[in-house]
Amino acid sequence: MIFPKTNIEKKLVQLRTKEFDVSSWKQQIESIFDKEDKKHQRILQTIDNGAVSETNDFIFDNIESSRIYHIDQIKKICIDYRLRFLDTKYFKGKLPQEAVSQIKELEKIHNTELKGFKIIAPSKLFKLANADDPLLFAPMGNDYYYLIHKWGDDLHPFRKLLMWFFKSFENLLILTFLVSLLITFMVPQGLFSKESNTSEFIMIFFFMFKSVAAVVLFYGFALGKNFNTAIWDSKYFNA
Repeated sequence: MIFPKTNIEKKLVQLRTKEFDVSSWKQQIESIFDKEDKKHQRILQTIDNGAVSETNDFIFDNIESSRIYHIDQIKKICIDYRLRFLDTKYFKGKLPQEAVSQIKELEKIHNTELKGFKIIAPSKLFKLANADDPLLFAPMGNDYYYLIHKWGDDLHPFRKLLMWFFKSFENLLILTFLVSLLITFMVPQGLFSKESNTSEFIMIFFFMFKSVAAVVLFYGFALGKNFNTAIWDSKYFNA
């Protein structure tokens, strides 16, 4: 054969020799890995400590507009689905490697060190002080936040409907009314008198309503529960 076959490994070695100092190649690799490890640890420490920051130096030409959210939009979603929007230092769930990788990539693109991370998640995923689908954000300033990464399973399709009753006192009152009405209809006819009439139904309903309301109030005060509008950005378990 006139032309020898091309050995890709040799070509790769030649390119490496041309671009890097072969005698210190191992040290260069170790330095790169050490630098990446330090960056990884710095990001994890920032997340765990929850460094307070209202803004980050994003390069606006490099951001994805679809990932930008205003605090009012975040607040509405948290209230509708009974979620919390808190600093990452309160998050007790496991942060996936993909989230850290996304942070590294963003820091590289925007030539900055991100801080002030916040997460949207159900209360059970936070370590809350006593007084299912996390989303990681970084502040941009002026009440805008940049979505970095989403992980975990999606919320139950009926969560918004179920949590609607806990948005406010009026909504909870409606739930109490509906439950009381349902229990009243379940009472057998003629249980308290030979003939069923409207007056008896109303009396039974009021009795059921007071009973259900008492249970709701006891549950709310005993466990320190509060409405969605009050807890969405609170770090306290019984806020």
